[in-house]
Amino acid sequence: GNFVGLAVKQKNCFCHIFNLVTENRSDLEDLHLYATPREQRFRKFASLEFEGQLYMTPYDFIQAVTNDEPKHAKKWRSLSKQELNQILMETPPVWKGSSKLFRNLNEKGVISYTEYLFLLCILTKPHAGFRIAFNMFDTDGNEMVDKKEFLVLQEIFRKKNEKRERKGDEEKRAMLRLQLYGYHTSTNSVLKTEGEDLVPRSYWDTLRRSTSQALFSDLAERADDITSSLSDTTLLVHFFGKKGKAELNFEDFYRFMDNLQTEVLEIEFLSYSNGMNTISEEDFAHILLRYTNVENTSSYLENMRCRIPEEKGITFDDFRSFFQFLNNLEDFTIAMQMYNFASRSIGQDEFKRAVYVATGLKLSPYLVNTVFKIFDVDRDDQLSYKEFIGIMKDRLNRGFRGYKPIQRYTTFRSCVRKELYSR
Repeated sequence: GNFVGLAVKQKNCFCHIFNLVTENRSDLEDLHLYATPREQRFRKFASLEFEGQLYMTPYDFIQAVTNDEPKHAKKWRSLSKQELNQILMETPPVWKGSSKLFRNLNEKGVISYTEYLFLLCILTKPHAGFRIAFNMFDTDGNEMVDKKEFLVLQEIFRKKNEKRERKGDEEKRAMLRLQLYGYHTSTNSVLKTEGEDLVPRSYWDTLRRSTSQALFSDLAERADDITSSLSDTTLLVHFFGKKGKAELNFEDFYRFMDNLQTEVLEIEFLSYSNGMNTISEEDFAHILLRYTNVENTSSYLENMRCRIPEEKGITFDDFRSFFQFLNNLEDFTIAMQMYNFASRSIGQDEFKRAVYVATGLKLSPYLVNTVFKIFDVDRDDQLSYKEFIGIMKDRLNRGFRGYKPIQRYTTFRSCVRKELYSR
């Protein structure tokens, strides 16, 4: 009760501050200086505000993971309680989910900052990790996840962020917390742990480590208090129903995660295919290199064009299989080491075998050949760790190591595609 009262009081107080500062946009832009890269990206793409808290629409989320900048300058639109309720009333139940869920919802949905972090985790996890994620939420082990168990996520990610907060003006940091979490608590009140993390951890690692700790903390006991102080979101209603009483089983959870991965990949693929069944090898290379730290990307594209003079195209099935493989990159690296290839290059046959051992995926010979033609910079028909794995690890960090546009060279086939599609 005391926790709820304090949270509500603080929320009302900070809502008042938020409304005052909204009159001066420059003050709000100053909050960017106190935000982490993920917080900055969320604030950049979010378009809705309710009671001082920022939200993304499903459209905003898709834009944030497939583009470097919003298509239009974002202005946070304030939602009324009635508008929010109407959005939530139109949210489909989990059994009606599909790989077009976010596109169908478009602007009719609200996604909180912690849910944004959770969705980012999903995008880079292998299918084997889906069961791990479900078990992390299922803290009572009954093979079902309820709303209170899922909301532990809210506090775990908030706690991690507070450890990373940049020092500075306390009032502005408090406003930033309000924008991202909807309420403010002291940094000592949640998930008591032995000491601080000595090394940075990903949000996935934090989730794995901290959810089990929730069983032995006062967090689970305060779940009702936390729930009552937060607004419902599209994801909560989708998973747990409009009354929040439904429970989520593993099959529905798995389907949601698989659909989300497929949807984002479909959107990226379709943005290059122009209505065709394939994308060009050059476009495939462009997609792979767009979020990496490669300095001279044009050399990779030129290398590939010289070595694949006649385009055959990459199908969506091959495209999806390759990104499923990338989500297993850590296991693939271990498989390479087991094959004793860590210190030397590997050929296409060894590459395919290592992929299958690590992931169970069989990549098509043409796809593997294309990958080699892109990344085999010394043209010895072998891939080294530096040539491939180091670069692809950057690719998994969508937008958080700095987006670098790649100059696209127009091929004859690309011109034909655009001409056909424009008719």
